Amino acid sequence: MTPILELRNVRKAYGDFVAVADVSMAVPPGSIYGLLGPNGAGKTTTIRMIMNITPQDSGEIEVFGHPRTSEDLQRIGYLPEERGLYRRMTVIDQLVFLAEIHGLKKAKILPDIERWLERVDLAPWAKKKVEELSKGMQQKVQLIGTVLHQPELLILDEPFSGLDPLNQELFRELLQEYRAQGKSVVLSTHGMELAERLCDHICLISHGRAVLDGNLKEIKRRIGGNSYRVVAKGDLEKLKELPEVEQAAINDGVVKLLLRPDASGPETLRRMVAFLDVHEFRSEEPELEQIFLKAVRDAA
Repeated sequence: MTPILELRNVRKAYGDFVAVADVSMAVPPGSIYGLLGPNGAGKTTTIRMIMNITPQDSGEIEVFGHPRTSEDLQRIGYLPEERGLYRRMTVIDQLVFLAEIHGLKKAKILPDIERWLERVDLAPWAKKKVEELSKGMQQKVQLIGTVLHQPELLILDEPFSGLDPLNQELFRELLQEYRAQGKSVVLSTHGMELAERLCDHICLISHGRAVLDGNLKEIKRRIGGNSYRVVAKGDLEKLKELPEVEQAAINDGVVKLLLRPDASGPETLRRMVAFLDVHEFRSEEPELEQIFLKAVRDAA
């Protein structure tokens, strides 16, 4: 299956600083693809190169199965991290303006705008100026403006930033609906929990380098054999001193334990019972945050 977006060894440097170092990734059609990593990892620079805002120094970028052209960008919906709404415009005028940028006519698009405003609970605010809206409301407006021309590919840079849990859930539903239509989403975020709930495929970036990429379920299967849940009493901090332990996240007597690839679970349990009162020790699927921390450490 031809990727809807593919990067091959893409690189960008600013003087001696390498912002993105030979990143490769392939986004399958009909998927939500997580471009993940901490702030400053190179995610936004990568997106700017995809959108041809910043030219890459080397490497290849293809969209829809061929080298990217300016016409292809009209088939993409792009929500940048820096929001760009006109604060003195009314919500309805702002959305009409954004639609017209993509060649849509007001009379044709107005019913769609009204449906979208109802969908995201902004209909009562349609004639209010953007500056009267909360940050979360403005992000809803920006998202509507990004999808009005029905792009085949959505590229969203930190879309959940500043949203309360209710609106995060709304955005999650909207993106899942978009995927259900057979379209694709590239979601750039440092929020691992939301990404884990949404993404089919991921690319983890650290210091400008891709340290892990692929199907999220397959990645979890590959790493999951060494992930355990431990419920115990005693000095849980001593778990971090065991040589086979890579990570030990402790929360109220429950430990998320990630062992080294060559470690033995039964042998680790034998060591633990020497200093802990263990009530539960069982294998479980690792969390995305555990996977990311391991990938970053292995790549260091």
